[in-house]
Amino acid sequence: MDGMKKHSQKITGMVRALSGAYIVSAFLLLLLSLLLWKLHLKEGQVTVGIIVTYLLSCFLGGRIIGKAVPVRKFLWGLLMGSCYFLLLMCISAIFLPGIHKGAAAILTTFAICAGSGMAGGMFS
Repeated sequence: MDGMKKHSQKITGMVRALSGAYIVSAFLLLLLSLLLWKLHLKEGQVTVGIIVTYLLSCFLGGRIIGKAVPVRKFLWGLLMGSCYFLLLMCISAIFLPGIHKGAAAILTTFAICAGSGMAGGMFS
């Protein structure tokens, strides 16, 4: 029974971490869109804003899951960042089916999400 409780705690922690990461993403993307509208940002500046959004969101999610699990926090942060990336790709495929990034851009995005999630788990 105790093992079931630990398993449930990890799942709940992962759901909280992903929810927190996506809430931060929504807020930061809303802020970025406001800046784009008011300041007429260039494409490169918007790209940097999106990368910062991924970094901060996954780092926070990694910290949340790192506080929820007692051991191997960096692996749980890596898993959280990977799940964030997979959800991001699924949502993108649903809402933007005709737009394809190159493989290098997709791998870079994965590395950013997984790496910052892992860092968040380590620093929790």
